[in-house]
Amino acid sequence: MSTVLLDPHPRKKEDIFTTVALQELSAVHQLIEFDGSNRADFYNKHIGDVDFIIGHADLDAPLLKRAQKLKAVFNVEGNFMPNIDYQFCFSKGIRVLTPSSVFSMPVAEIAIGMLLSLARGIHSAHGDFVKGKELYGLAGNAESELISGAELGFIGFGDLGKAIHKLLQGFRPTIRVFDPWLTESFFLSEGVVPARLEEVLAKSRFIFVVAAVTETNSGMLNAEKLDLMQHGAGLLLLNRAAIADFDALAEYTAQGKIRLATDVFPEEPLALDHPIRKSPNVLLSAHRAGALSSALLEMGDLVLEDLKLMEQGLPPQNCKRAEPETVASLRSKPVEKS
Repeated sequence: MSTVLLDPHPRKKEDIFTTVALQELSAVHQLIEFDGSNRADFYNKHIGDVDFIIGHADLDAPLLKRAQKLKAVFNVEGNFMPNIDYQFCFSKGIRVLTPSSVFSMPVAEIAIGMLLSLARGIHSAHGDFVKGKELYGLAGNAESELISGAELGFIGFGDLGKAIHKLLQGFRPTIRVFDPWLTESFFLSEGVVPARLEEVLAKSRFIFVVAAVTETNSGMLNAEKLDLMQHGAGLLLLNRAAIADFDALAEYTAQGKIRLATDVFPEEPLALDHPIRKSPNVLLSAHRAGALSSALLEMGDLVLEDLKLMEQGLPPQNCKRAEPETVASLRSKPVEKS
């Protein structure tokens, strides 16, 4: 029977495991649950006994050197943060994994809703109606456009990008993608057009920004890049806000140069006086796109299945692996809870 250290902070175990899954976890494994004491002391006490960790605690090299049995860390926070000595893990064959793919479909579905609302002004038309200022018929569609057959763009094309792409198929769009971590043959196999960032910005009516934030793309969508976009084109921010210059976004949306839908912000909660709140060309969502209980509970199922495989000496199949070539460049902020 393997030993599992269970410390799913910032989540609770009930958030990610159903009652049945928790029963299976405790029946098949010897559980050591974090007891709410000093976390560093707790890990120092137990690290030498565990085969697997389900959690996101700080794991530096001195601590990991004592983890002689450790096979994998399942990060249920969902982001690969710089709180683990990844190189040490790679050198010792310790896998660092996350079931973050569970968020792809919930975020993809809200992305499609945002796309339609940006294109047809659904959210703004509703606001006008509530105020008694609604415009009927053609007058209410002055800035509307069709998604069917449109030219769309993606910045980033990981799990989330691919999930959105699947939902877009019925619209028969032309899709250009910028993602320097992927190959041309991969793009072509997915039915999308590989493109430079400048091409995606200049040729797309609506652009999904779904790239992970890295040391090289933080703040990448600045005024210079936004100038490349078509007048009235839409930008949808759905992963992390740090990839964009929000001051520039506030200015460009206020001037009507672009439309914006965003589920993420540079600081959360967003300041009440932030200028982006007052723009008539934005659709704002409070980092809720992936925050569904059903998605979180799927996390536990994916972890359990991969635990079973690894106990049989097989590689995990469900969870995304931290990769030596890229993990050091990731710069996402940790979630509080979602």
